[in-house]
Amino acid sequence: MALRLLTSGHKVWAYNRTTEKLHSLKLAGANICASPAAVAMEAEVLVLMLTDAAAIRSVLGPEVPLKGKTLIQMGTIAPADSRALEQEFADQGANYLEAPVLGSIPEAKSGKLIVMAGAPPELFATWKSLLACFGPDPLHVGPVGSAATLKLAMNQLIGTLTSAFAQSLSLIQKEGISVDDFMQVLRSSALFAPTFDKKLKRMIKRDFSDPNFPAKHLLKDMGLFVDAAAALGINPKVASSVQALVQQTVANGHGDEDYSSLFDVVQPPPEA
Repeated sequence: MALRLLTSGHKVWAYNRTTEKLHSLKLAGANICASPAAVAMEAEVLVLMLTDAAAIRSVLGPEVPLKGKTLIQMGTIAPADSRALEQEFADQGANYLEAPVLGSIPEAKSGKLIVMAGAPPELFATWKSLLACFGPDPLHVGPVGSAATLKLAMNQLIGTLTSAFAQSLSLIQKEGISVDDFMQVLRSSALFAPTFDKKLKRMIKRDFSDPNFPAKHLLKDMGLFVDAAAALGINPKVASSVQALVQQTVANGHGDEDYSSLFDVVQPPPEA
């Protein structure tokens, strides 16, 4: 995402808690900073892509000068946390908007992420062209919290659809039915989702390496959805079941692998 800003003509100061991740950015012309405070001293807008609200608060501690800055929060966090951050940063004299994205590494590299923004209309208008570096048509959903909600709704589908597909595929395999026949019928039906084709090969080969979205992050997002749904009086049983499935996936050592590794919990591999 930082490379997208560079190739779009923006000047970039970059900080990462894992320093070695910045090497390619330095080669591309980014100014590498040793601390978030150093970034804030230079940049007009701070673009955040961090794990959760706790990470955001940890990185942007009291030593980081935020007065007069704009913060664009692009990770997946709870709507309530996003609204709380908006107030916390406003108290420091900073503007805040949320802009979570749907898509993964290939879409980030090509600037084809789906960008959802939650912000006052005038703040969205000010930064829409910058958000367009990441995706061609940023969508203004509503006030802060609305885009975070929409993103959780999307990520719940990631977990639930993948879990459902893993179960159907497992039944087909166990009964000795042709996977090709299964996919032919599925692709020609209203039940098909493109993500099924993306995860089919991984599940068949049980190859979950080189993830675009690791299981540990899906676990975090499923938990956020369950909490948000329960707080609104929505029965979260389906999402809770998927959360438990992904929790077992992570406990089995797949946390840093692709989330399709939940297939190994649905259909445990034969013992050697």
